[in-house]
Amino acid sequence: MFSFCHTKNQPAKLVEADPPTIFHGTFIISVFCSSKKQFLILSKMRSPVRSILILVFVITHSMSQAQTTPEYPWYDSSLTFEERADALVNAMTLEEKIAQSMDQSPAIDRLGIPEYNWWNEALHGVARNGRATVFPQAIALAATFDPELIFRVSSAISTEARAKFNASVKIGNRRRYAGLTFWSPNVNIFRDPRWGRGQETYGEDPFLSATIGTAFVEGMQGDDPKYLKTAACAKHYLVHSGPEALRHEFDAIVSDKDLQETYLPAFEELIKQGNVEGVMGAYNRVNGKPASGSQRWLQKQLREEWQFDGYIVSDCGAIADFHNYHGATADAAESSALAINSGLNLNCGDSFEYLAEAIDRGLLKEETLDASLKQLLLTRFKLGLFDDVDDHEYNTIKPEVVDSDEHRQLAYEAAVKSIVLLKNESDLLPLSSDVNSLYIVGPHASSEEVLLGNYYGLSGNTATIVDGITSRVGAGVTINYKYGVLPYRDNVNPIDWSTGEAKDSDVMIAVMGISNLYEGEEGESLASSTKGDKEDIKLPQNQIDYFKKLKGDSETPLILILTGGSPIAIPEIEPLADAILFAWYPGEEGGNAVADLIFGNRNPSGRLPVTFPYSVNDLPPFEDYSMKGRTYKYMQVKPQFPFGYGLSYTTFEYSEASFAKGEDKAYTASVTITNNGDQIGEEVVQLYVSSPAAGQGDPISSLIGIKRVEIGPGKSMDISFQLDKTDFYMVDDNGDRVTRKGNYKLWIGNSSPGERSKELGGRWEVITVSDRMIK
Repeated sequence: MFSFCHTKNQPAKLVEADPPTIFHGTFIISVFCSSKKQFLILSKMRSPVRSILILVFVITHSMSQAQTTPEYPWYDSSLTFEERADALVNAMTLEEKIAQSMDQSPAIDRLGIPEYNWWNEALHGVARNGRATVFPQAIALAATFDPELIFRVSSAISTEARAKFNASVKIGNRRRYAGLTFWSPNVNIFRDPRWGRGQETYGEDPFLSATIGTAFVEGMQGDDPKYLKTAACAKHYLVHSGPEALRHEFDAIVSDKDLQETYLPAFEELIKQGNVEGVMGAYNRVNGKPASGSQRWLQKQLREEWQFDGYIVSDCGAIADFHNYHGATADAAESSALAINSGLNLNCGDSFEYLAEAIDRGLLKEETLDASLKQLLLTRFKLGLFDDVDDHEYNTIKPEVVDSDEHRQLAYEAAVKSIVLLKNESDLLPLSSDVNSLYIVGPHASSEEVLLGNYYGLSGNTATIVDGITSRVGAGVTINYKYGVLPYRDNVNPIDWSTGEAKDSDVMIAVMGISNLYEGEEGESLASSTKGDKEDIKLPQNQIDYFKKLKGDSETPLILILTGGSPIAIPEIEPLADAILFAWYPGEEGGNAVADLIFGNRNPSGRLPVTFPYSVNDLPPFEDYSMKGRTYKYMQVKPQFPFGYGLSYTTFEYSEASFAKGEDKAYTASVTITNNGDQIGEEVVQLYVSSPAAGQGDPISSLIGIKRVEIGPGKSMDISFQLDKTDFYMVDDNGDRVTRKGNYKLWIGNSSPGERSKELGGRWEVITVSDRMIK
């Protein structure tokens, strides 16, 4: 059915509507004008007369409205966003301004403003809001080393986000997680593998985090010249990576060198190149000042030095931490004033309820609040929330795109390209098609929990690892599955029916590791005694014991599939496994991706975005934020698996590296790559730089370029990286970028440079570059 509808700014027009309501012969047409329904009631008339009167009413109403100016200037699309935001702020009372500065912004009926809830999540799919495509967890997306793929993933996420928003508005759902402001991505540096939320990040390297994060933001925000598709948000600014149990009170002490070299580059890149719309301040202090209440970092760094023109939001409850834990202020009024005066716009929480008191006490000027609120409202204008539904195409996206076949295929592709082959003794994988029997064990083989990670949506199309393997074999293949061992504690029942049976099969597959129950955010990891962090990074001891028993003295090949969002140290069981796949939290298509890699339908190509140490004893203290001894850049001890590492079913040879200086101070580093195997494969080509002071204050090496390429068997490809002198900059102790005197080295290869990488099959071409060439 159709009805004539009039919005605040537009003439009456024909739109889809519910059928007219008839009560005892009374015909009602609803015409929407401003925020009220007007009813034309035509009582028990003959149909022709009634029809004529309806037509006359519609024509008259349409003509009168066509000559009417918009009731409110903030709904006048002929004005600029700035003019409309100014008008709206000027029309508000102080009480209304305060309410609109909090994440649960209520409706203002007298001004025609609907309620809006700012809090939404989209870390690896629209989260916490029902049905959506569940892509691999963020750390797994980083393992693809593929910004073009991540752009397509986040474009799909934002398409689903708009579809869900459009559908939510139609049914009046404006609650939390239904909006268009997504507090993703997380570009904190995964500096320590004990941090439970490291799974949300893009790993330990600033360049990789910036590259993947920028691609994610661009896909989320769209390419419309006027409107944002959704508003992404870089978090948790500026230094934040555990411990979770102390996050509300912790003071991260960081040197100028580590700030500029490690902690800030990803945020800077997302702002300058990605034009990210939002930034979220962290809970903790940084060098004595609350991250969400520091004028140095919010106003001077973000607004002035980086020219950030979006909104800044506190982490949820962080403003209250100022006075409750940090001792930075005495009460909520002082905390709220400090936040606004420092440049923060939006309080996730309720501390801003004390802003009126802050103004009364002279802690804050109302005009400062006005400027802050205007900045905040501009985001809502950019999202088109005050414009007619026909003004941009994003409002036409339909619910059919949510968890569509196309998006599930994209989730599958992302999972396939993220899974890392850590070991493949005697080329056990891929499994032969003539295998007769498989025996699958492990607590995560049939678990949907390990597909999800944290900050996830829900799908009715998940494929567990058992599902995937079972679907890929013929009807005549024998498959048995037993849980085998509990995830994090010894079995209560001592009877073991799995290890003996498993050894009689052709191949054993153990699916082990951890899940979001064991690592994650403060209140979500129910199996963690440290509020989501890990005291140790090894596999839970009961799983180690079970794996040893499973292998025993058997010669039956044993494949280990590990799930997790962080490095897992496996020195005790690595020698017992014939092949190892690290699957991360691979999303709804994870089981199918794992299965296709096992059976050779796809070739592994994931790479580690974090270093896997042998032991927690190889790490500095968790609470020490110095980068000394951390990550591939500064870690002196040999890791079990290095950053950038990952095997393939084929082999690639690197040759004929060269370096050339072009015009406008540009440089080109090139290499030839040859696929020496007998099947097609994708290689992740990595470019690293080492300065003359490498390992003596400067990083041992630093990633400065990545390219993912597909090369057929026996084929070669020339790969080039475009560089400039900034790629050779190092950061001194003062936080300044400098060029070192002497010879630099460029490493072009398949992993981070190092002895352990070489032991595992790392290949590079090395180019020496004099500092005179790059001045």
